Amino acid sequence: MMLGKIEHVALAVADLDAAIAHYKDMWGLEVSHRERVEDQGVEEAMLPLGGSYLQLLGPTGPDTTVGKFIERRGEGLHHIAYEVDDLAGALAELKSKGVPLIDEQPRRGGRGHMVAFVHPKGNHGLLVELIQRSQHSDKP
Repeated sequence: MMLGKIEHVALAVADLDAAIAHYKDMWGLEVSHRERVEDQGVEEAMLPLGGSYLQLLGPTGPDTTVGKFIERRGEGLHHIAYEVDDLAGALAELKSKGVPLIDEQPRRGGRGHMVAFVHPKGNHGLLVELIQRSQHSDKP
């Protein structure tokens, strides 16, 4: 398995609109895509940044994964996402190596991409998202 580029770095934020305003005012970043991903319990905003994205994740409720993350740890780094060409193959390889997975099968994520998460226990405490871009993807 070969990792591609860093697709995005995700930050968990309590107030998505306030975080968007901060990154626009402080760093001049603009939102290129915003969407609510119901099955993940988040609203995400994608801000292009140097050939990648900064993803701001706001929870849709306190009992969502990101809502619980913010309650336990506060706002901040949530995960790093890497591109892969063959997501199903990457998951099979990781599983064969005994890496703990959150998702054993690819699922649809934001922007129509297929995604899967690798448990932080398999990455020195860092949650990793693997992304296989859709054919109609946006590229920063």
